[in-house]
Amino acid sequence: MEFDKSQLMRGTLEGCILKVISRKTTYGYEILEYLKKHGFSDISEGTLYPLLLRLEKQGNIESSLLPSPLGPRRKYYSITEKGMEYLLEFELCWNALSKNVGKIIDGGEKDE
Repeated sequence: MEFDKSQLMRGTLEGCILKVISRKTTYGYEILEYLKKHGFSDISEGTLYPLLLRLEKQGNIESSLLPSPLGPRRKYYSITEKGMEYLLEFELCWNALSKNVGKIIDGGEKDE
């Protein structure tokens, strides 16, 4: 049986996308390239854009069409206050989860 890493990745992408957008107002292709550069090599536009739409519908990000230096206007995304709260909660949960999973995978403390 092969492990389906896509299910695990989908669960973390929203938080990672919010983190990228929290650093600066940015557009979809730039987010996609950033994620690919940082290890999400399998992500595609077909994965990213529905997540951006979902985050926007939830009120975690907002978008606006702004001029592009290279042609037509682009849809830029920025994080909202609600999105910042969601991101903080994601980071707290992710840190606790990764710490606990690491303990188990590494053998952790011996059971008594």
